[in-house]
Amino acid sequence: MYITLENIARAAKTIDPVFRDTPQYVDEQLCAELGRRVLVKVETANPLRSFKGRGADFLATTLPVGETVVCASAGNFGQAVAYAGRNRGFPVEVFVSNAAVPDKVRRMRSLGAAVIEVDGDFTAAKEAARHHADRTAAVFVEDGRDPAIAEGAGSIAVELLHAGLEIDTAVVPVGDGALVTGMARWLREHSPRTRIVGVCAAGAPAVARAWAGETYSGPVDTIADGIAVRVPVPEAVPRLRALVDDIVLVADDAIRAASDLALRTLGLVLEPAGAAGLAALAVHDIPGETVATVLTGSNV
Repeated sequence: MYITLENIARAAKTIDPVFRDTPQYVDEQLCAELGRRVLVKVETANPLRSFKGRGADFLATTLPVGETVVCASAGNFGQAVAYAGRNRGFPVEVFVSNAAVPDKVRRMRSLGAAVIEVDGDFTAAKEAARHHADRTAAVFVEDGRDPAIAEGAGSIAVELLHAGLEIDTAVVPVGDGALVTGMARWLREHSPRTRIVGVCAAGAPAVARAWAGETYSGPVDTIADGIAVRVPVPEAVPRLRALVDDIVLVADDAIRAASDLALRTLGLVLEPAGAAGLAALAVHDIPGETVATVLTGSNV
């Protein structure tokens, strides 16, 4: 299952307009704090307050009409699938950990999803969702696995290049990998000199380890629930290894400081995963005079 340039281009034109053409700009205060020119892409100015609606909406165009769709979510993906289901007319069931952020769970339900809480972490919720879909003959969708999700998220890169800047490095938070691989697929073709750097939480290094060809079986311990992956999506790993130049880790303290920085300079409230790119720019020696990063969510 490949991520195609044709589908990314189509997504950039056809996904729900409420998710498209999000703000992107260079803020002088932020640049002064970070010591370089930073182009921010603000993916919080939509009804879901995250970038996830792009991929979920594009995925919805590929699903059987009217059939029940089942997924697992740490919070934002479930909201996105619920929103797409409500708009496109299919029932949605979302499996979540009983430790999921309560506000995110409430928002899933308010968007019409049936939410099933299970004991354990996000990986346990995903396993329960998969078994339930098999048992009920529902359609199981998985963030990071289905190419259409990455292709919808890749529309962010299409818009970034409209700024007309030569982007030396794109710094992108990494959860299940759909965002960074979708963006990287487009940038590799249309801005080949741009370096792609992913960002994982130090307390959830499994995806970074998998990208490096290593394994990790330790626990997850991070405030950044949106990127708190314990078991990488197998289909996403080869895409990450083919498309991403580097993956760095950021500690929770750096994420908290980056959230404060965003509030102070941009006037934006970011959830921890949404601030991971800024955290990486603050604490890592990431090359490039002009860098771009995606502020991925504000569901605090």
